[in-house]
Amino acid sequence: MKNYLKLTLLALFATAFAFTSCDKDDETTTAPAEPTLYERLGGAEMVDDPANQGQMIEAGRLALRGVVDSSIFVIAGDTALQPYFGTLLGEVGSGDLSGFSALSKNLTDFFAAAAGSENFTYSGLNMVDAHDPSKNSRMAMAADDAAFDAFIADVVVGANQNNVPDDILGEVGALIESLRGDVVQK
Repeated sequence: MKNYLKLTLLALFATAFAFTSCDKDDETTTAPAEPTLYERLGGAEMVDDPANQGQMIEAGRLALRGVVDSSIFVIAGDTALQPYFGTLLGEVGSGDLSGFSALSKNLTDFFAAAAGSENFTYSGLNMVDAHDPSKNSRMAMAADDAAFDAFIADVVVGANQNNVPDDILGEVGALIESLRGDVVQK
């Protein structure tokens, strides 16, 4: 009932605002929209893709992919997190990079969409299922808060390796932190 009341009040407020803000005599201007996180990372500007010679990539996606890939390598070397990624580490150890490539693409898609890209969508598992070993065989076990904290610390290292400015790193950290309830399952 409270949610219904809140929605009703919100609808009434929005309607009143719409009618009062449509006055033709109003000479105020609308402030330009603040750039999205994706735009501040380079946005949709096309640049050379250093990993795929002769191909172009959006600058925002390149920045995110750099952080994702660096973070995956940091995580792979983190003894506290290695038990969670046994399948991936085994594949990479035997020269099979298909799992790494898929993880990199999925994480980059996820962060690009979450950061405001209009050209990329995330189509992987939802965060609960992606981190539930009973629904995702690539997850060796359910994560706890300590593992999530270690993950965040490793992403910070990966971001620092890519010279991500502190203000942007803070926003990425807030985005990751917002997922704690979905990822931590024990």
